[in-house]
Amino acid sequence: MEESVNTFEESRRYTRRYAKTFYFASHILPREKRLAAYAVYGFCRYVDNVTDAVAGQADATVLAGRLNALRSELDGIYAPDGSRTAWSAFRETVLRYGIPREYFHALIRGVEMDLVKTRYTSYAELQEYCYCVASVVGLIMTCVFGTSSEQALAPAADLGTAMQLTNILRDVGEDLRMGRVYIPQEEIVRFGVMQEDLASGRVTENFRELMRFQIERARGLYRRAELGIPYLTNDGSRFCVQLMGTTYAGILDVIEKNGYDVFSRRASVPFLRKVGIAVCHGLHSYTASPSSVTPVEPQSRDISPGGSQTVLT
Repeated sequence: MEESVNTFEESRRYTRRYAKTFYFASHILPREKRLAAYAVYGFCRYVDNVTDAVAGQADATVLAGRLNALRSELDGIYAPDGSRTAWSAFRETVLRYGIPREYFHALIRGVEMDLVKTRYTSYAELQEYCYCVASVVGLIMTCVFGTSSEQALAPAADLGTAMQLTNILRDVGEDLRMGRVYIPQEEIVRFGVMQEDLASGRVTENFRELMRFQIERARGLYRRAELGIPYLTNDGSRFCVQLMGTTYAGILDVIEKNGYDVFSRRASVPFLRKVGIAVCHGLHSYTASPSSVTPVEPQSRDISPGGSQTVLT
């Protein structure tokens, strides 16, 4: 039976269950923003979980039908008479914060990609997927956090992609067992990693080199994402984003510490380490003003769904 995510309290419980890192960081936010963040996260996670809930019990046509129903429900939520929707907390939030519905449609499109793709040939293909399932979440959250400039948007998209790439690297073994490989095939070939080694979970030197390359790419995106933090409202929103980014990037450190074994060990940041990161950032609060930061050519980086490959290079 699917869990209800209609009210703010249900959304809070849903977030606590499925997003431990964000839930931990969210307590820094003012109450109104915290509840709004739970409401939009609840919808985003629900979209992802709809397919998981019936996976293995229905074919792709049935799953696609579920996603199409969600598309219609989303349009209804944004309709003038959408007050009749069961998604009361979500509707109140998207209207209050002016969150474009296109972001949520892109998310549904990304989840739908998992129904038809199990491999990605190039990084450009993977970028499109990451934009849909992760970058748009960063853009959605930026609407909630509040920003003084559109120059916060491209870094927000970068943070989403960095976190999704981190998920991909952490879950290589788990995804393989489900028949999925998200690391681009072109790069697997370039680093000389054999498909049979992947299938067998062998951590070869070639695989380590491939993982080092992937980790450095993700870290580069985390660094770019930091450029947007000073443009966010300084009410805990900056601290929240910084804490999320630093904590999630810590997963990459654990992967390295584990010798790049992502087949038999699942990298995670222990709770006490999260507390330590929070204390560290609390003692060195990010107080820089937007004028003291020089973003990386934000005007040339399209963050619209159609421009996903431009954003995530």
